Amino acid sequence: MLKKVFDQIHNYRYQARLPEAAKDAHHKDLRGLPETDPGADQIIRAGIAWLCRAQDRSATQDGGVARHYSLIDGWSASYPETTGYIAPTMLDYARATGEKEVRERARRMLDWLVAIQLPQGGFQGGLIDSDPVVPVTFNTGQILLGLAAGAAEFREPYFTAMCRAADWLVQTQDPDGCWRGHPTPFAAPGEKVYETHVAWGLLEAARVAPGKGYGRAALRNVRWALSHQQENGWFAKCCLTDPHRPLTHTLGYVLRGLLEAYIFTRDAALLQACRKTADGLSQALRSTDGYLPGRLTSAWQAGAPWVCLTGNSQIAYCWLKLFELTGHTPYRDAALTANRYVRRTIITDERNPDIRGAVKGSFPVGGEYGRYQYLNWACKFTIDANMLELKLIKTGQFNNNAGQNP
Repeated sequence: MLKKVFDQIHNYRYQARLPEAAKDAHHKDLRGLPETDPGADQIIRAGIAWLCRAQDRSATQDGGVARHYSLIDGWSASYPETTGYIAPTMLDYARATGEKEVRERARRMLDWLVAIQLPQGGFQGGLIDSDPVVPVTFNTGQILLGLAAGAAEFREPYFTAMCRAADWLVQTQDPDGCWRGHPTPFAAPGEKVYETHVAWGLLEAARVAPGKGYGRAALRNVRWALSHQQENGWFAKCCLTDPHRPLTHTLGYVLRGLLEAYIFTRDAALLQACRKTADGLSQALRSTDGYLPGRLTSAWQAGAPWVCLTGNSQIAYCWLKLFELTGHTPYRDAALTANRYVRRTIITDERNPDIRGAVKGSFPVGGEYGRYQYLNWACKFTIDANMLELKLIKTGQFNNNAGQNP
């Protein structure tokens, strides 16, 4: 009881010291979601424009993408980890639209990443100006996604950098498939099953450079992660800070890694594992509006009173991909509902370009995850999920696939 009282006093004082822009955004969110859905196409275009601005406005002005825009203290320094997986989204968008400027922006991001690669082949954790500067498994795996896309699109110098990063991950992997030797100093210590998202980076490298053992290393990690999956699909050891109430963001990471491993191998057991987790997440989704609690317990019950918008978009993408693969219509319906929820939180007619098209860490904006911040990876995953939604609509697969493999 005493702790609750102290927490309430601390929260009141914190709120009282906020800048007016942060207070206004918080009070607006507490009134609920706007009724208007801007639609997938508008959200994609606004999101790409915001990522371009985040690249231009980064406090370190180096070609990387600012980690966030904060309603409290403005633009951050560049963030190597997420710049790594933003680059493939920019390249996908450029191919779909023919926008050469976006393609060149992706190349600038990749050039910066090549320039900051550490001698061992790995990449640092945290912001570019963070300390300590040490190679980190997770961040290297995320940047590997960008280097693999760059190698496929442009070849060198990204192919060489990709191989150096992938080789380092293979060399530092433990025999059971887990990575324990190079954890991030910016999260709670311990094994992380969401490093299946690192395994995905190795799978992309294996597509570009087959025969180097990258695929085998990736699948070793996936098998290790599956040893921590419960029968209902929930994963232990799946959070940055609280493994008993993992973020939907990190649950989205582990699910995407499993899904990409299935696409790579077509192993039916991997698809079954994906579906267990996807089905569990579906239980937690409020079908009326797409509300998904930002943290979830092992029984798929709410572990937080706010939404992690990043997690919504990541999971929506996975549901859409599973629908594409199986024709199971509940995945389609869950994804469309989750995508609509996130779209309704995004302002596309805002005069302030620093938040126009941006995606908050939490809804309401004062929630625990990315508090009062607009996160570059939230924007990236939202673009991905909406681009896949549009693709499935335009190709008629929402109608053609229904009921194929329930």
